[in-house]
Amino acid sequence: MTTTDDEIFKMHGGKNPGVLSMKPRFDVTDREQLGKAYTPGVAKIAKLIAKDPQAKNEYTMSGKLVAIVTDGSAVLGLGNIGQAGGLPIIEGKALLYKDLAGVDAVPLALNQVPVDEQVETLKNLADSFAGFHLEDIAAPKCFELEEKLAQLVDIPVYHDDQEGTAIVVLAALMNACKVAHKELKDLKVLINGVGASGYATAKLLLAAGINKLILVDKEGPITAEDTNYNRYQRQLAEESDIKTKFESLDDAIEGVDAFIGLSVGDILSADQVKKMAQNPIIFALANPKPEIDPQVAHDAGVKIMATGSSQYPNQVNNVLVFPGLYRGLLKSGIKKVTPELEITIAQGLSDRIKNPTAEKFISGVFDDGVVDTVTQTIIDFANR
Repeated sequence: MTTTDDEIFKMHGGKNPGVLSMKPRFDVTDREQLGKAYTPGVAKIAKLIAKDPQAKNEYTMSGKLVAIVTDGSAVLGLGNIGQAGGLPIIEGKALLYKDLAGVDAVPLALNQVPVDEQVETLKNLADSFAGFHLEDIAAPKCFELEEKLAQLVDIPVYHDDQEGTAIVVLAALMNACKVAHKELKDLKVLINGVGASGYATAKLLLAAGINKLILVDKEGPITAEDTNYNRYQRQLAEESDIKTKFESLDDAIEGVDAFIGLSVGDILSADQVKKMAQNPIIFALANPKPEIDPQVAHDAGVKIMATGSSQYPNQVNNVLVFPGLYRGLLKSGIKKVTPELEITIAQGLSDRIKNPTAEKFISGVFDDGVVDTVTQTIIDFANR
């Protein structure tokens, strides 16, 4: 079924623009209800919170409201489209939060100012929210923003392009290994594209015990000494067990078990795939065009493959994670999304597929129970 531009603009526009609206918990129909919901009743709530600020979480929506924050500097497939341009994306994510997990979320556009200004702004807004979901903020700025903000606020700070992507990649890789008859911790993995998603994925794979990583970005393979790359990327190269200085992607892919692409379309060739180890695993996650066309990969002998697109089997998409993740954080009271928690969520998603095959080794976005699995995994983690 083909969707036209007119249908898209009609859905998002009109007399009631956007895909979200504010809905009250109850209707105010008489003076008594008005007095309880607003003045003079709210004075009692306000005085209680003045004495005990944490009571706001129990008596205002701040205890259940997630802020989805973007400056629009790195929107998948669109690039830097500005903070206003980023609003439709985060509004759509707020819709998915509510529709898939019953979580209330509000989109916030943040000006593209220096990171310390962004941190200060969000810190000053923190009392209004139960968590920050960062979205479409360019690397390396997003690393510093998340790191600094998390140190200053007592609510979860989660970057979906980083942690969400990394969790789903790890979950899919766990099951892809079963299909390929490979041990997860023995894998030699090449990550192509070490921006926000690639960086976080590499960090999580290292935390999961996958130490043989090769990192490739725009200027070629990354080494710890390469000043073409930022300190975050160089640190990853330092943590990897592989210290070989490769000349190019073509050189680096020799004997690799798994290729994880978080970069641009058509960057991986059939000839390069043939240089990989037996039973290669290909995650070509660039959108809208993957790093290698699935048919080209198949013709080159690849059986175990994932993309970032719903057009093909095994879609690796962070929508599998974020709705259930924040519902789980709100229910459990967990304040930090740690690597240990991320690995636990990945394992929970992986375990949903009892008998993984090349055709299906990761859950689909609309499979029953995905959100519940992530939520319960977090609650169980908190109660250990």
